[in-house]
Amino acid sequence: MQKYTFFAFLQKSYLCRPILRFRKMDCFLGIDLGSSSVKVSVLDGETGKVVAKGLAPDTEAPILSVQNGWAEQNPEDWWSYMKTALRQAMATGNVKAEDVKAIGITYQMHGLVLVDKDLRVLRPSIIWCDSRAVSYGEKAFEKLGHDYCLTHLLNSPGNFTAAKLAWVRENEPNTFNSIYKYMLPGDYLAMRMSGEVRTTVPGLSEGMSWDFADNNVSDKLLSFFGIPREMVAETVPTFGEQGRVDKSVAAELGLCEGTPVCYRAGDQPNNAFSLNVLNPGEIAATAGTSGVVYGISDKVSTDPRSRVNMFAHVNHSVEKPRLGVMHCTNGVGIMNAWMKRTVAPQVSYDQFNDMAAKVPIGSDGVTILPFGNGAERILENRQLGASIHGINFNNHNANTLARAAQEGVAFSFKYGMDIMQTTGMDTKVIRAGHANMFLSPIFRTTLATVADAVIELYDTDGSVGAATGAALGCGFFATPEEAFRSLHKIEVVTPDRDHHNQYLEAYSRWERILRRELNA
Repeated sequence: MQKYTFFAFLQKSYLCRPILRFRKMDCFLGIDLGSSSVKVSVLDGETGKVVAKGLAPDTEAPILSVQNGWAEQNPEDWWSYMKTALRQAMATGNVKAEDVKAIGITYQMHGLVLVDKDLRVLRPSIIWCDSRAVSYGEKAFEKLGHDYCLTHLLNSPGNFTAAKLAWVRENEPNTFNSIYKYMLPGDYLAMRMSGEVRTTVPGLSEGMSWDFADNNVSDKLLSFFGIPREMVAETVPTFGEQGRVDKSVAAELGLCEGTPVCYRAGDQPNNAFSLNVLNPGEIAATAGTSGVVYGISDKVSTDPRSRVNMFAHVNHSVEKPRLGVMHCTNGVGIMNAWMKRTVAPQVSYDQFNDMAAKVPIGSDGVTILPFGNGAERILENRQLGASIHGINFNNHNANTLARAAQEGVAFSFKYGMDIMQTTGMDTKVIRAGHANMFLSPIFRTTLATVADAVIELYDTDGSVGAATGAALGCGFFATPEEAFRSLHKIEVVTPDRDHHNQYLEAYSRWERILRRELNA
């Protein structure tokens, strides 16, 4: 198995260069495989500007949930969405196949994709917000020992990819016995492009299959779960050649045979990368379907209760550790979308934000806990469910619920950030893309105020980060500094000092209700 090295592209960038005769049009594809859609960006390497985008499907991709707490998607659908979004982007930007010099992929983390020896998918992917494997991870945490897990895996095995595979082994033995390799969603897209099953060390770490103390695959965890080592894919560097578009799919994709895939990373490490968050102490955030605050550390400092996660960042190495400390709330954008569909289905999101702005800070006493999208790590893998508190049928309306939903999400960020601070992460400056819930003035001002943090909003997103990673991984850009020279700061959000006490009172009420529910 290939050893992982820090920014291997710096030493081996020549790997991608045989086909990279850098001409006038040097474009890089970034593919963002999310749970709601697949986005594609085309980056012009010379200008650092995005020349085209594509997105599919037009409405949110379905999530199959045959039981409460389950969440699955069909990988074949991902492939179909990706092709549609890619065609849109190429056509919109008038991009030719020969213009594309390299491809980068980012993807929804922690999902499980299983293939047989013919590389055929064996079952729908068990995705990140599926909670069926919680008990498997908890058992491993107890049996292997908290100290071992937190020093070798840096987390409880929790509800991550390896635990999901353990569930398949016990509950679907025929499927398990047919497995050739297991992989993450981004590995699947790369496999479909290249015909080769590969992964990365950060990918293995997010699935709880990497032993940081031994700098190798965690044989101890695999053995505990009964997972053969042979099921683990070969590792390749995060930056550098990871495979090339195969002749069998080149025409299907509208790309040249041999176009290299030169970057892949999970959505949260990639979001941080897209914001040039690479050094200890820097903080990134995102608020899409789920919401994450992600800080970089150069040392292991875990929460004893494993309520926040720690994974290898995109530029991690043994010599220079770069670890992503991550708080996640599963129900963020999905909570806001559910509320809008339920109480104001005919309005746009901008209009929904205007409705929320009609209600005073604290939502007139209404409090919402947004934990309705699976087991929450910050709640020690509890499935608390979303709940609404303090409704008065005479005084409250759709406007009240619109604001309470956004405040509840912001308060969940604050709750997770307080846990992060116990591990040494200082969240005084947060970088985020100008997208999703960060487009809402109520959400971002509430978060900045209760967290006492400055929020810097940038013109970027996950697919742009993946395209930048591809350009960096193939050697078009020599350094991250060069790659991010065009990163544009749009806005700075500061705490609302005039209404600070009102925000803190609302958060205190939210936290009291949360603790009451947890102790019920």
